[in-house]
Amino acid sequence: MTSRPALDVRPITEPELADWLRALNTGFLREPVSSGKQLAGRRQQFVPGRLLGAFDGSRCVATFRSFAQELTAVGGTPVQADAISNVTVTATHRRRGLLTRMMSQDLAAAKERGDVVATLIAAEYRIYGRYGFGPATSTAEWVVDTARTGLDPRATVPDDGGRIDLVEGEEVRKFGPELHERVRRGQPGAISRDDLWWRVNTGVVRFDTSWTEPFYAVYRSADGEVEGLVSYECDTVWDDAKQPRVTASVDWLIASTPAAERALWRYLCSIDWVARVKTGWRAPDDLLPFFFPDVRSARITRQADWLWVRLLDVVRALEARTYDGAGELVLEVVDRAGLTGGRYRLQTAAGGAGVCTPTRADADLTLDVAELATLWLGDESAVRLAALGRVREERAGAARMADALLRTSRRPWCPDMF
Repeated sequence: MTSRPALDVRPITEPELADWLRALNTGFLREPVSSGKQLAGRRQQFVPGRLLGAFDGSRCVATFRSFAQELTAVGGTPVQADAISNVTVTATHRRRGLLTRMMSQDLAAAKERGDVVATLIAAEYRIYGRYGFGPATSTAEWVVDTARTGLDPRATVPDDGGRIDLVEGEEVRKFGPELHERVRRGQPGAISRDDLWWRVNTGVVRFDTSWTEPFYAVYRSADGEVEGLVSYECDTVWDDAKQPRVTASVDWLIASTPAAERALWRYLCSIDWVARVKTGWRAPDDLLPFFFPDVRSARITRQADWLWVRLLDVVRALEARTYDGAGELVLEVVDRAGLTGGRYRLQTAAGGAGVCTPTRADADLTLDVAELATLWLGDESAVRLAALGRVREERAGAARMADALLRTSRRPWCPDMF
């Protein structure tokens, strides 16, 4: 028998980007070869050392990319994150430890840089828990039956003195980033959008050939301040009786006030011929249904885990967020990768910050670093995890205390895919 040759896992060079993209496209079952325009767009994502590849000889057979990101913690403080994306292993080279090698290299580098967490959107649920990631936010998609909303079809102007205007991509790039910064600082789980994000999502830079120019609508308050923005597309479906059955599909919608959010959803439901509005991915406790007289006109069609988080520094992560209640908890954090395990004492003040320090005191809770990541943004319950055997109480009532300290009144949400 002949042994298989060793596979080289390393950062790619810029001339290797085309081969790396072929492996990426193959892994995601897309057309393997990228066009010149697609390759030019992808070159803008190239950061030396942050794109990893596994090579069998000269052929790339696995891909991995990370980039700098900010993630909003509970209370509004941004923490530095190692965002992970474009992870594939070609079908011919599975079960050979390639993802583990790439992930280990990247997380070690992120820890060395001083990143507080790593983040990703998991294509498959069962992969990333073994690397210390836990699902930290959820997302939902609604479909709104516009005829059933109970809205007056003649009332198309916001009733709060504000106004809605259609704008072009160039204008979106001017005022969108500032609006998004305001929105994300108040939304735990939200992530930063760099200049490239805005250029990609307004068509200046294109990663694929399926780009369709969307509509953009902006909401301005009565004093003229931009408070909301939506990107959406419409199909052209009519039924056999020559009745419009058009669906408006939202790419993304951000709003800094409930009034702006309400006005934009009502605008979308008032567009002539639009029979349905697909909301795109929204917060699982979104206000959307309650903007309509008939709440049942909006129904959830998809719901799933979304942003996954991996803690790289327990002390900095727990001290970055705020807490509603005062209390003390000793956590025994198990980290098989050896990046941030240990025993930590968390002391919190009501309505304020927490102090986290290493300790030798007896633990109240024992949990894997992935479970702590799931609890960190406040969406999950330690009591639930204890019932499932994923958190172990070392002191009776400790899980309930963890919920009192860590859970939030509104659920965290990440509006973006990356």
